[in-house]
Amino acid sequence: MSKNQIAQIHELLTSFDTAMLITFGHSNAAHARPMAIARVESDCSLWFFTGRGSAKVHEIEDDRDVLIVCQDEHSRYLSLRGTAMLFTDRAKARELWKESYKTWFPQGVEDPNLLLIYIRPEEAEYWDNQGFKGIHYAFEAVKAYATGTTPQIKEGEQHGKVRFS
Repeated sequence: MSKNQIAQIHELLTSFDTAMLITFGHSNAAHARPMAIARVESDCSLWFFTGRGSAKVHEIEDDRDVLIVCQDEHSRYLSLRGTAMLFTDRAKARELWKESYKTWFPQGVEDPNLLLIYIRPEEAEYWDNQGFKGIHYAFEAVKAYATGTTPQIKEGEQHGKVRFS
C-alpha cells in the first residue's frame, strides 16, 4: 500500500459530496442509495448520517460489509469496500452536523431518529483522468485506436487498487 495512493484516494473522496452506499441484507441482495458524505477522515474512513428505522440500518445490522461508489462525470471514479458501524454519539454528530441535514432530521442533532454510519475502508480502487491525466489518457486512447492496441495506463497514477491494513 503506497502512501501516494492513499493520498490519491483521500483527495478523490474529499472531492465528492455524495456517494452511493451499497448494503447487503439477510437475503444478500445489494441495495444502493445516494448518501451525503458528512466527513472523510485522513485514513479514508467515512461518516454518514442516517435514520434509525431505515432499511440500510437493518441491512448493516445483518451484514456490516458495504461498498461505496463515487463518480464525477467522465473523469473520476472510485469504489471503496469497507466495514460499516452504527453510532449514536451526539458529540460526534454535532461535530459533523451541517444545516442541510435538517431536511432529514428536523430536530437537528438531538433528533432521536438520528444515527451515524462510520465506514472503515478495507480496499479501494480508483480511476482518475482529471487534468493532465485526462489528456494523457486521451492521447493513449487515440494511439491505441490508430495502432490496434490498448491504451497504456500507469498503475498508481490514473488507476490504482489499494488494500488498507
